[in-house]
Amino acid sequence: MRPSHNDRHTLLIIVGPTAVGKTALSLHLAERFDGEVVSADSRLFYRGMDIGTAKPTVEEQARVPHHLIDIANPDETVGLAEFQALAYAAIAAIHTRDKLPILVGGTGQYVRAVVEGWRIPRVPPHSELRAELEAEAERDGPAALHARLATLDPDAAEGIHPHNVRRVVRALEVCLATGQPISELQRKQPPPYRILQIGLTMARDALYARADRRAEAMMAAGLEAEVRRLVEAGYGWELPAMSGLGYAQFRPYLEGQAALDDVVVEIKRATHAFIRRQYTWFRLDDPAIHWFDLSTTARAALPEEAETLVQGWLNGPTSE
Repeated sequence: MRPSHNDRHTLLIIVGPTAVGKTALSLHLAERFDGEVVSADSRLFYRGMDIGTAKPTVEEQARVPHHLIDIANPDETVGLAEFQALAYAAIAAIHTRDKLPILVGGTGQYVRAVVEGWRIPRVPPHSELRAELEAEAERDGPAALHARLATLDPDAAEGIHPHNVRRVVRALEVCLATGQPISELQRKQPPPYRILQIGLTMARDALYARADRRAEAMMAAGLEAEVRRLVEAGYGWELPAMSGLGYAQFRPYLEGQAALDDVVVEIKRATHAFIRRQYTWFRLDDPAIHWFDLSTTARAALPEEAETLVQGWLNGPTSE
């Protein structure tokens, strides 16, 4: 079943925390409804970072076309604005093939940038100014830097936690470089999509246990060798890709300051923290997301229940 030929604006979205099962459901629904997957997981952009990111396998990618995976080297950066443009282009191309685009991801900011049509300031990084602001935060504390932002752009400051120095610095950087508040430059213009959002969740303890098992499986699959190859290729720990989950935790071990068992413990701890952060983007009380709680829904029943939901949505009124 594919979307109506007269409806080129359908967009199915699958969201949820890491390790909950988004990949399996996306493959099932893509095969059932003639879809193609657009990744909205920023960790999947990077070539050579496969095991630690739980990237869909070669076999899984052969089953269903995937987009925005392996689009950059680990020393390159795919910013939010670039991702948004690439995602819109991929979705448009999928529509021209009369396929169903399925946006899948655990990076909430990237999903919402697409769904809500964020207007993202295309202000290139100003390294000197950024260094000055970071030094100011180090010297005077994050709260002082946040207070400065609140004076220049109160709307932006309200939406950024005072301890999120990276986002505070970026907001100030844009404001000081352009003379305009970033909040004004980021006004939203939702795209003309008819959207269905599916969310997957489960009880936190069960999800943590599932994530722990996946971390152990990654180690068994050769994660240590993958990280060593990246380091030997010259990719430094300061890179955003290398400072991410599943990679940064190896640094003390590879520098002789920790045991391998310590790495596994740290990966599990960091994954739990990552899951908590994801839930700040994917809120269970969000009426725009149809949640499947796998604590109460048997995993075996999920594909059929999701199919029924998607079929009803596709049979509904078109957006044209």
